[in-house]
Amino acid sequence: MTLHPPRQILADGLEISRVLTGLWQVADIEKNGSELDPEKGADHLEAYLKAGFSTFDMADHYGSAEIISGRLLARHDGQDRPQVFTKWCPEPGPMTADVVRAGVQERLDRLGTDCVDLLQFHWWSFEHPAWLDALHEMAKLKDEGLIKALGVTNFDAAHLRLALSDGIPLVSNQVSFSMIDRRALGPLSDLCAEREVRLLGYGTLCGGFLSDRWLGRPEPADITDWSKMKYKRFIDAAGGWVGFQAILKAANAIAQKHNVSLANVATRWVLEQPAVAGVIVGARLGESEHMADNANLFSFALDDEDAALLDEAFSKTTEVPGDCGDEYRRPPFLTASGDLSHHLSEMPRAHATAPAPHRPDATHVLTGSDWEEIAGYCRAHRIGNRILVSGTTAVAGASRAVAPEDAAAQTTFILDKILAALSALGATANDVVRTRIFITDETDVFDISRAHGRVFSNVKPANTLIVVAGLIGEHKVEIEAEALLQGDA
Repeated sequence: MTLHPPRQILADGLEISRVLTGLWQVADIEKNGSELDPEKGADHLEAYLKAGFSTFDMADHYGSAEIISGRLLARHDGQDRPQVFTKWCPEPGPMTADVVRAGVQERLDRLGTDCVDLLQFHWWSFEHPAWLDALHEMAKLKDEGLIKALGVTNFDAAHLRLALSDGIPLVSNQVSFSMIDRRALGPLSDLCAEREVRLLGYGTLCGGFLSDRWLGRPEPADITDWSKMKYKRFIDAAGGWVGFQAILKAANAIAQKHNVSLANVATRWVLEQPAVAGVIVGARLGESEHMADNANLFSFALDDEDAALLDEAFSKTTEVPGDCGDEYRRPPFLTASGDLSHHLSEMPRAHATAPAPHRPDATHVLTGSDWEEIAGYCRAHRIGNRILVSGTTAVAGASRAVAPEDAAAQTTFILDKILAALSALGATANDVVRTRIFITDETDVFDISRAHGRVFSNVKPANTLIVVAGLIGEHKVEIEAEALLQGDA
């Protein structure tokens, strides 16, 4: 039995298929320089649309996927119009109104439309604070009607909370989510339940590894497919091939019980997680299309016996380290290349350094804040192997307090600023030996401490937390730090 996938309300006026068709493999097909014919590509998408898979997901760097989808949109004007989601993944840098508008307009032009159904924003390093500026500018473009709904992709729980607490009207976060990568089950799902944001899960089949084809097979030695190169790294991070085979064996037993495919079980498991609005299943246009099999996802449901069998298999693996999105922001990079080289030539730093006046042995970091000139100070100062970071608050732009009602969100933003200053001076969080935290409300102490622990739980610097009578403006937290570089760094 095959069924058309059910639909889900994601935002006002936006109803989507619960199984989205992902077009990331267009980039892999075109990686040798030959682009797909747009009309033939649209013909392949038309087949998905007719089968009830009406929602397509892509990004600015998925080869010609936006152009192909634009040809599909041009064929449909009425009730049968598909939903097209794309992503904007700019290099870190100043996110002025003109920069953001140009990035969004390029998406509209490639899609041949005047409004993107869901525009999802990705940022490579939260240490560069312009990501929040970009989201505020995108929210303005949403109000203008250029964007129907606004989402993010690869955001961890802390930064999704920060964006929401700063007033960004986000409806979704697209993250890696599979029986191998279960990070989204933690704080991110809890936050989504609290703030009414939905997850879109990608990588649910780990690039095709979570399928009958790999059951009982030896570990591959040579992989050239970009998608499989990436997800083999996830398998390795989760403990390796033996634990992966244990999951395949359990999923296969469940598949036989329900008379469905192993891939169905893997995808159904993600779909049944409460925070998930939809899953993104990749398609290699003209090569590998599994519409009938994907429709079987809704012919069965996992029961308690199935859940227990899977939990036992999960216990034989390890958790993928970090939170969602960390695979793009810190080692080990779980990307096709094992680094960001096929995304960025280099990671731009948020701040430059300059020689400190009157001290030839010192370097400092200035962020351009008006107060640095008014009060005569720098954000951070390095003398030899010692780095001192000034008291830092959650300020965006000239003077706006970020997330004024959320102390944890402010702490996250502050620590990003501190890490950016340290990075400019050649240090990381691992080099921090002391932090001092000043707070205005003792009821915030646990939220602030958890946000501090997210960054420093494995470092454990000396720390002092002080409740003070008040801070300037709407600031609930101020933090200063000291780092000590090892050796001759």
